[in-house]
Amino acid sequence: MTTLLHIDASARPGLSGTHAHGSHSRRLGHRFVTTWRAARPQDEVIYRDIGATPPGHVTGEWIASGYTPPAEREPWMHAVLAESDALIAELRRADVLVIGVPMYNFGMPAPLKSWIDNIVRIGATFDFDRSRENPYVPLLAERHRRTVLLSSCGSSGYGPGGFQAQMDLLTPGIASPLALLGLTEVHSVAIEHAEDPGDLLDRSIAEALDRVDALVGELQAS
Repeated sequence: MTTLLHIDASARPGLSGTHAHGSHSRRLGHRFVTTWRAARPQDEVIYRDIGATPPGHVTGEWIASGYTPPAEREPWMHAVLAESDALIAELRRADVLVIGVPMYNFGMPAPLKSWIDNIVRIGATFDFDRSRENPYVPLLAERHRRTVLLSSCGSSGYGPGGFQAQMDLLTPGIASPLALLGLTEVHSVAIEHAEDPGDLLDRSIAEALDRVDALVGELQAS
């Protein structure tokens, strides 16, 4: 059995094409998961809607707790890290991480940044070894996990070689910290032209949905 961890980060509820003002990234995530389960109904899906219920921000207390060895933590420290522990446990269970996320001001929404800050934790998901040329040691590389990034943006040209590629702070902002943990395989599908309702947006949605369907088949076959 394969376990999917499906995360929605959009502030918009609902799905585009179904609900008024619905989210494009939620639509892609929903399409991916329903297509996956249609072929593999036995697989597990863990769902977390951080757009509706954002994780807490990292605080000074969180940092002090995270950098204290587990055996030395006081009860309040365990309480501070309880949400981080739960998020990390979900990620550890996952074989495929599915993130639906819109581009906000060229980067990610604040709730997704908070989720990343909660799962990137020394001693839990990565370690630091000064004797190595690259001191970062991924702790989630014990088995292969794959990440599927399903995004939406108002304009276009943010992909590799695009005229606005240098403005894409979303993809590397997600892929880089995940690679630190050991999740290095990332597949991306995006809906573009969200601010250009009409043929451009319609074509982009159709192409993205087709790509999602194909990607499900590719990942299940491998």
